[in-house]
Amino acid sequence: MTFISHIVGVSALSVLAGIAQADVAVIINPGAAKVPSQAEVANIFLGKDKSLKGFDLKGWNATKETFYAQVTSKNEAQLKSYWSGLIFTGKGQPLATLDDDAAVVARVASDSNAIGYVDSQAVTGSVKVLFTLR
Repeated sequence: MTFISHIVGVSALSVLAGIAQADVAVIINPGAAKVPSQAEVANIFLGKDKSLKGFDLKGWNATKETFYAQVTSKNEAQLKSYWSGLIFTGKGQPLATLDDDAAVVARVASDSNAIGYVDSQAVTGSVKVLFTLR
């Protein structure tokens, strides 16, 4: 493989990776009494603000990575360490987790005090998008 063909291959993979990464929508119930700011969303998902019930995706995936990196400035290792500290000191418990985007949309749609995040393609008319992350 020549240097030029290697560069072209790497560029093509970079473009494909960009296409594969979807936007992340932060969603609430349309009837929610409170519409939080992005800073308040960070506090909800870090257990500091209990005004809304945050629902997290189970496991670690691209949607969760984008959400936590952009909203809380934490990666997977930092988030695990954060929650371990709160659990150890008795100051908090991680949010409830749901299996997939469809489960998050369904839960948020059925609970006026719920907030979640999903791949933007999973959003339905049953929820309201607060903001979208790219």
